[in-house]
Amino acid sequence: VFPPSHLPTENTDNATQSSKSEFLDKARQAREERKGYKERERAATLIQALVRRFLCRCKLQKQIRKEVDDFFQDVGTTKRNALSIFKIARKLLFIFCQEDKLRFEKLCRSILGSMEVENEPKVWYVSLALSKDLTIPWIKQIKDVLWVSCNFLKKLKPDILQDNKLVTLYLTMLVTFTDTSTWKIVRGKGEALKPALTRICENIMGHLNQKGFYSILQILLTNGLARSRPSLTKGTLTAVFTLALRPVIAAHFSDNLLRSLLIHIMSVPAVVSHINTITPETHDLLRKFTLFLSREEQCVDICVCLEGSHTLCLLGNLIHLGYLNEKVLEEEANHFVKDLTDMLSYCQRYVSQKKSNLTHWHPVLGWFSQTVDYGLNESMPLVTKQLQYLWGMPVIRTLFSDVLSKKLETQEPTPPPQPTTSQNNLPVKSLFKRAFQKSASVRNILKPVGGRRVDSAEVQKVCSICVLYQTALTTLTQIRLQILTGLTYLDDLLPKLWAFICELGPQGGLKLFMECLNNDTEESKQLLAMLMLFCDCSRHLITILDDIEVYEEQISFKTEELVTISSFLNTFVYKMVWDGILENAKGEKLDLFHSVHGWLMVLYERDCRRRFSPDDNWLRKDLKPSLLFQELEKGKRRAQLLLQYIPHVIPHKNDGYDQLRRLPVNSIKGVIRVKFVNDLGVDEAGIDQDGVFKEFLEEIIKKVFNPALNLFKTTSGNERLYPSPTSYIHENHLQLFEFVGKMLGKAMYEGIVVDVPFASFFLSQVMGHHHSTFYSSIDELPSLDSEFYKNLTSIKRYDGDVGDLGLTLSYDEDVMGQLVCHELIPGGKTMQVTNENKISYIHLMAHFRMHTQIKEQTAAFIRGYRSIINPEWLHMFSTPEVQRLVSGDNAEIDLDDLKKHTVYYGGFHSSHRVIIWLWDILSSDFSSEERAMFLKFVTSCSRPPLLGFAYLKPPFSIRCVEVSDDQDTGDTLGSVLRGFFTIRKKEPGGRLPTSSTCFNLLKLPNYSKKSILRDKLRYAISMNTGFELS
Repeated sequence: VFPPSHLPTENTDNATQSSKSEFLDKARQAREERKGYKERERAATLIQALVRRFLCRCKLQKQIRKEVDDFFQDVGTTKRNALSIFKIARKLLFIFCQEDKLRFEKLCRSILGSMEVENEPKVWYVSLALSKDLTIPWIKQIKDVLWVSCNFLKKLKPDILQDNKLVTLYLTMLVTFTDTSTWKIVRGKGEALKPALTRICENIMGHLNQKGFYSILQILLTNGLARSRPSLTKGTLTAVFTLALRPVIAAHFSDNLLRSLLIHIMSVPAVVSHINTITPETHDLLRKFTLFLSREEQCVDICVCLEGSHTLCLLGNLIHLGYLNEKVLEEEANHFVKDLTDMLSYCQRYVSQKKSNLTHWHPVLGWFSQTVDYGLNESMPLVTKQLQYLWGMPVIRTLFSDVLSKKLETQEPTPPPQPTTSQNNLPVKSLFKRAFQKSASVRNILKPVGGRRVDSAEVQKVCSICVLYQTALTTLTQIRLQILTGLTYLDDLLPKLWAFICELGPQGGLKLFMECLNNDTEESKQLLAMLMLFCDCSRHLITILDDIEVYEEQISFKTEELVTISSFLNTFVYKMVWDGILENAKGEKLDLFHSVHGWLMVLYERDCRRRFSPDDNWLRKDLKPSLLFQELEKGKRRAQLLLQYIPHVIPHKNDGYDQLRRLPVNSIKGVIRVKFVNDLGVDEAGIDQDGVFKEFLEEIIKKVFNPALNLFKTTSGNERLYPSPTSYIHENHLQLFEFVGKMLGKAMYEGIVVDVPFASFFLSQVMGHHHSTFYSSIDELPSLDSEFYKNLTSIKRYDGDVGDLGLTLSYDEDVMGQLVCHELIPGGKTMQVTNENKISYIHLMAHFRMHTQIKEQTAAFIRGYRSIINPEWLHMFSTPEVQRLVSGDNAEIDLDDLKKHTVYYGGFHSSHRVIIWLWDILSSDFSSEERAMFLKFVTSCSRPPLLGFAYLKPPFSIRCVEVSDDQDTGDTLGSVLRGFFTIRKKEPGGRLPTSSTCFNLLKLPNYSKKSILRDKLRYAISMNTGFELS
C-alpha cells in the first residue's frame, strides 16, 4: 500500500503530459495552416498566370487572325511579294488550329497564285529558297504547310463537291512543291539552280515519307475508289499517282519505297484499272514489282502487312499490270508466276471450308479466318474483273506459250460429218470404226512416248504455271467455275497439255506420276499439280459440252484421245486404290485422287450414256475377281475402296458377280454393300416358288406402266418410261408411285426381271446421280426428247442475236387442251432470252423438263423403291447396268444356256423329237427379235437374267399337254407315257402353244410335224398369247 503522500505527485505528472500534447498539436496545426496558405497563394498566382497567358494568347491569336484576314482580304487586287506571304504563313502556322481551315485554304491559294505570276521573281514563293537567310526557315515552313495539307486530305470525302475542290487544291500544293518542273525560277538562266532546288524537293519528300505520306495517299484513294462508282476525277488520279511515284523514282526504286508503294498504293482496290486510263506509262513498274516480290522474305513481309483482303487487291493490280505489259510478262514470266503463287498460297492458309466463330465471309475467298475489310466489298466486282485477266486468253497464251507452241501432227482430212439425225442413230461399231479410222499420227502424239527431261527449264516453267492456277482454284473458291471456264476457252490448250504430259520422263505417262506419288520432293508435287489441273479443267470442259460438241464436232479432244485418257485415268486410280496409296492419302494427295477420279467418272458416265470407247476399256484384266472377293470377305480396306470408287473395273461377264453373290452379308462393311447382287437368282425366303408373287407383279407392271393409265409416259423415239407430269389426274397418284417403287424394288431384290425400259434420265434420279457435282441436265435431255435437245442446243450455237427469236425464260405446255405457261425462274415470262443468258436458259429448260415437272412423282417413286433397296447398293452400278438389273441382259439370248437349264414335264425330255424341233426352230428359223418375243412369251421378259438362265426362278420348263388348259388336271402316268412315246389321243394341230409366265412354263402340244410347231409357235408369240389366254 502506497503512502498517502504519493497520490498528488501522480496527478501532477498526468497534467503536465496533457498540456505538452496540446501544445504540440497546436504548433502542428499552425504549420499546416501556414503551408496551406502558401500553397493557395502559389496556386492563385499560377492560375492568374495561366489566365493572363490564355488571355494574352487569345489576344495574340485574335490579333494574328485579324492580320491574316486583312492580308487575304485584298489579295485579289494587290500582288503580294513572296516575303510577305512567308511572314503571314509563319504567323498562321504559329496559331493554327481546326478553326483556321478557311485561312489555310486562302494561304495555299495565295502561295499557288504567286507561283503563276510571270517574270516577277520577288513574287514567286519559291524564290525565298534562294535567300541565304531564309532558305532553312522556308524549307521548314513548306514542309509544315504540305503536312497540314496531307492531314486535310486524310479527312476529306471526295464524293462531296466542296471537299473534292479542296482535294484538288491540296494535291496541287503537293505536286507543285515536290518537283521543280513547274517552277518558273528554273527557266532560262535559272537552269543552273535546278540541281540544288531538286535536292530541296527530295528533302521535302523525305520528310513527308517519314511522317506517313503514303498512308495519306492510300486513305484518299480508298475513299475515292473503293466504291461502285469512283468519285476521283482523272486530274486527281493523275496527281495522286504522280505523287506516289516521285519518291520512288527519286530514290531509284529503293526497296523501302517500293515496299511502301506496294503496301499503300498497289493494294488499293483496282487502282491500276483507274490509273491505266490516265497514265499508260507505268515506268516499268511491273518488272520492278515482280523482281522485288520474287525475294521470298519481301513477299511474305508484304502479305503479312496487308492480310488477306488487301493482299487480294494487290494481286488483282499485279495481274492487271501483267495483262497491260505483255512483253514484260513474257520476259519475267517465271518471277511473275512465283510471286502470284506465293501470294495466293498466303491467302489459302486462311481459306476455310465452313463457317465458324473464327471465320468471316469474303465474296471471292469464301469463309476466311482473317479479319475481312467489309469496306472493300463494294469494289470487289472490279477486283474480280482484274483477277479474271489471269485466266483470260492473252495471259494464258503468254504463260502457256511453251505448251501452245507445240504443233500436234497433222492428219488427213476426214469426210464431213453426216447430218446429225443419222449420226445419232449410228450403231456403236460404226462409231468405233469412224473414230479409229482417223490418222494414227494424232493418236501417236497423245500416247505416252516420253523423252522430255522433267528437270528441264521448260518443264519446270510449265509445272510452276500449273501450280499457280491450281492454287488459284483452291483459294479463290467463289469464282472457281470462272477460272475453269477461262482455262478451257482455248480449244487446243488441254490437248496440248495432255501431249506435253505424255512426253514427260524416260517412258512417259503413268509410270512417272506413280513414282511422284511415292516421292515427297517439290518437283514431284509440281508434276502432280500439273496432272491435277489437267483433270480439273478437262472434267469441267466435258461437263459443259453437249453430245454434239463431244461426239460430232469433237471440240478440244478427239474421241480416240478420250479413249487414251480414260485408260490412263482408270489405271492411275486403280493403282492408287490397289497399291494402298489412297488408304493413307491426305491433303494434296487426297485432292489429287478426287480430281483424277472425278475426271474419270465424268468420262465413264458419258461413255455409259453414249459409247466412245471400245469393249472392255474400263475393265482391269490384271484384277483377279477371286482375290478381290477374298479380300472383301476379310474386310480389307483396299477392296472396299475399289468397290466404292471404281466398281466398273470388275468384269460383269465372268463369274465375278457370282462370287460376289456368295459373300456372307456381314463380309463387306462400310459404305459399300453388295447384298443386292447377292440376291440375284438365289433361292431365298421370299421367292414364291408357286409363282403367285411373280404373277401378281406382272399384272401390276402391265397396269401401271401402260401409258394409257397416265401414270407413266414414253419418251419420243425409243419409247422409254418416265413419270407423267399430268399423273395428278389420279387422286392418289403419289401413293401409287410409292407403291410402284416398292414393287420394282421387291422384284429387283428377289432377282425377278421385268420388261420395263426406263428412260435413263429417270434412272439417274432414282440412283441419286442428279445430286452429283458432275451431273448436267442438258446431257441427259436426249434420253427424254432428242429432237427437243437438238432444237435447244442449237440456241447455243446461234450466231445472231438470240433476242430476235422472241424467247422468254418460260415454257409453254399444252395440258389437256389448255396452254399453261411455266416460269423457269420467278418472273421468267417477262424476261427475254439474250446472248448473255442463253446458256442459263438451256440448262433451266432441261432441268424443268426432266426434274421440276415430275419432282413429286419421282420423289414418291424413290421413297418406295428405297424402302426395299438400299441406295448404297446401287453406287457400284452405272445407269445402263441398273437397267440390266431391272430388265435383264440386253445381250443376244444364249440358247445353249437356256437349253442347259430347262426342266421337262409331261413325258418331254431333251431327246424328244418335239423338243429337238423346238430348239432347232429357235436357233435356225427364228430371228433374234422372234427369240426375244419367245422369251417374253414364256417369262414375261424379253431379256435373259443378268447372270444367265441358271438364275431364272422358277427355272424354265416345258410341259407336254394333251388338252386345253381349263381341262388340264396335271400330269398323270398315262399322259406322261403318251408324251414320252409320242402317242397322241388326237392330232393337236388346232391348238396353240400356251404359257404360264408366273412359273416360266411353256405348255407345248405334242405336234406331229415340225412345220406345224413352227407356225403355231410363231403365231402364239406374235399374238402375245400367254397365261391370260391359256
